[in-house]
Amino acid sequence: MPRIDTHAHVLPAPYIAGLPPQLAATHKPIPVEELDAMMRRYEIDAAVISNGPPGVFFGDQGQAVELARIVNEELAAIVRAAPQRFAALASLPLPGVDAALAELRHALDVLQLDGVMLVTQIAGAYLGDPMFEPLMAELDRRGTYVFVHPTFPPNGQPLAQHPIWLYEFPFETTRAMANLIYSGTFARHPNIRWQFAHLGGATPFLAHRLASLADREPAQTTAAPDGVLAYLARQYYDTGLSNHQVAIEATAEIAAFEQIVFGSDWPYLALPDGPDVAPGLDFLGAEPRARLEGEHARALVPRLFG
Repeated sequence: MPRIDTHAHVLPAPYIAGLPPQLAATHKPIPVEELDAMMRRYEIDAAVISNGPPGVFFGDQGQAVELARIVNEELAAIVRAAPQRFAALASLPLPGVDAALAELRHALDVLQLDGVMLVTQIAGAYLGDPMFEPLMAELDRRGTYVFVHPTFPPNGQPLAQHPIWLYEFPFETTRAMANLIYSGTFARHPNIRWQFAHLGGATPFLAHRLASLADREPAQTTAAPDGVLAYLARQYYDTGLSNHQVAIEATAEIAAFEQIVFGSDWPYLALPDGPDVAPGLDFLGAEPRARLEGEHARALVPRLFG
């Protein structure tokens, strides 16, 4: 059974060169060769690569179109060179929906990428915003694999002395999931195969609290007729930066164990000294761990299974 990392980032040098100067100064390329070396060290057979935050939109739609095309062409070249080693997820130049639909066609139909990466919100518009409905309808029609990664929160950072990834990223994912539920996006588009980074952020812990809206303010829940817990149970969750017993057991309370997939979040994880990239998964036992790290990803990237 292959061991598959569903959450790994590659930042091509041409993408970094196209970033606004203030961002280019704080980001560096993440070449696929460094990821491949990590995979060999820890015996990871294949990885699903994506660009990751901060995404491609920085206030200029034309720039977003150019950056998305650069990223997608670069990632497609990596897959062509090693198709059993890598799968890749496209970036889309949102918030421009027409541009995103055009790039989606190019990425999936021409480049043959394996799915799409979306960030939790673009310029403050979360993924359930009505403006994105035509894109969601097309993703649903195609049954697309969609990986949702958090990005920088839209309203600043209340405790700027803490790195933004420490808890703001998990909170971003939680906001996005609540928005997708209560906007009716999950209900309207059941064919999208969603994967949420970092085990859904704080969502497993807050699941019943999110569901309590139906009891306290039922008028707000008409767009989610099946209930919060039912929609959460249908999603996939990766273990990036969350390869620990407490987090995994909490997630297994809201979704089937088969919907938890392995993720490293390369290159942002702290690599252990020993031969095991995720020793915190040992509590599962050998056979369940092997399934989580391998077979569980089949529904998302069947191509990697031959």
